[in-house]
Amino acid sequence: MQDILVLYYSQHGATAELARLIARGIESVPGCQARLRTVPKVSTVCEASEPAIPAQGAPYVEKSDLTECIGLALGSPTRFGNMAAAMKYFIDSTSGEWLAGALAGKPGCVFTSSSSMHGGQESTLLSMMLPLLHHGMLIVGLPFAEAALAATQTGGTPYGVSHVAGVKNDRPLSEDERKLALAQGKRLAEAALKLHNTMQ
Repeated sequence: MQDILVLYYSQHGATAELARLIARGIESVPGCQARLRTVPKVSTVCEASEPAIPAQGAPYVEKSDLTECIGLALGSPTRFGNMAAAMKYFIDSTSGEWLAGALAGKPGCVFTSSSSMHGGQESTLLSMMLPLLHHGMLIVGLPFAEAALAATQTGGTPYGVSHVAGVKNDRPLSEDERKLALAQGKRLAEAALKLHNTMQ
């Protein structure tokens, strides 16, 4: 079985739910399994720190997760049109992996959740692609061949699946958002397997 890393940060649970659906899509492809990981919250107080093991949810990511995966799905809630500080903090720590080419030639995709329809989802997705491109990754988007992308009245985008959570973060994932998350996971896994098999 080949591992595909689904790395996310989630504050209210919507991005985590997208991550779980993307993982299901990955695992619908024979020979692939999802490795769900998260990053700790970044504190504004220098003395504060998160526990070494999260109280619930996915374990914290380790640098070895990047080298051991054959593909990566990266997810973060939207923060003023950009990824959350916790995810950016982790990515900024991956210079060693960048120098070693740990992710070079592997496919990657991105996903996000925001409180409003026009809350900066697309710029967040594009901003998350930039470090992946610097790492030498091949970006896998969502084509309009996915019927839900053309039909959605909620989240979507060809840059990656997104979710509109509402101002109170109380909107569940729509059926279209769920379909697109599953499709994105499957598409990433299929691309990762093909690339991995040609490099063997």
